[in-house]
Amino acid sequence: MFKTEELNLVKEWDKVFPKSYKINHSKVVFPNHFGITLAADLYVPKNAKGKLPAIAVSGPFGACKEQSSGLYAQTLAERGFLTIAFDPSFTGESGGYPRAMNSPDINVEDFQAAVDFLSVQENVDHERIGIIGICGWGGMALQAACIDTRIKATVTSTMYDMSRIAGNGYFDSADSKEDRKKAREAINAQRTEDFRKGNYARQGGVVDPLPEDAPFFVKDYHDYYKTPRGYHARSLNSNEGWNASSGTSLMNTRLFTYAGEIDSAVLTVHGEKTHSCYMSRDAFKLLKGENKELLIIPDAVYTDLYDGGGKNAIPFDKMESFFKEYLK
Repeated sequence: MFKTEELNLVKEWDKVFPKSYKINHSKVVFPNHFGITLAADLYVPKNAKGKLPAIAVSGPFGACKEQSSGLYAQTLAERGFLTIAFDPSFTGESGGYPRAMNSPDINVEDFQAAVDFLSVQENVDHERIGIIGICGWGGMALQAACIDTRIKATVTSTMYDMSRIAGNGYFDSADSKEDRKKAREAINAQRTEDFRKGNYARQGGVVDPLPEDAPFFVKDYHDYYKTPRGYHARSLNSNEGWNASSGTSLMNTRLFTYAGEIDSAVLTVHGEKTHSCYMSRDAFKLLKGENKELLIIPDAVYTDLYDGGGKNAIPFDKMESFFKEYLK
């Protein structure tokens, strides 16, 4: 029997973006197959009639639905889609304990649970369901597209392959047995310490205050997560970050094993001036078929695809046309 736990959901509008009066907004909950209840914001175009194409959105990795994913969901709802932006397991308003944990298996299941929910809504055409994953949830979205044939179209935006980062380090700079052993030893020592203390240590969100010699991409993160532009009290990146021992399953799993078998449409979007563009380029090389597209946004840095960066960098027109073409 499917069960949902009672979640303490915030009733007032507390997003980092203004509410659109072109949509109707409400909170919904649904369980995943691990028994965790997920919380989501539902956005429906006003005066919508009939069964609508639907899109589930999540990310970035360590964010909450009141940040980028909600902006994406609301904007696409303005354009005629029924959308949800959901908090992954163990984060935001969603259930699951311990908090601030991640797992590629559970997080792919989170996307599938969102598709479960959309598939049974009376105002949704269950043959026209797509997903969007931002940052690390771009990788989870692409992995979900590998397994879930109900997903007809997938957009990844400024995608991170978190399993590659966990196993190889940034820019594959730690891609050796010795480096991985050091990382494993550090995580396993942390597990012992956590168990001894009976508490999960957090690894810290985006560094604050910002060191003068911080790399540009860290400064870019800080400009979003640690300022009024994007700060949110439920965002892991804005606050204490993930549990320090949470990297084990990402390190022990590799995403995209069957990416070449995805028959459904995929649009991969990344900023030209990001530190992580290589991950989208490499993932795109695995995809097969004429319904796959890589879109590089000129001059865009990483967080420009979180909220537009003040220059409308998020290609919502392209996303709208992509979903209209493949959700029909």
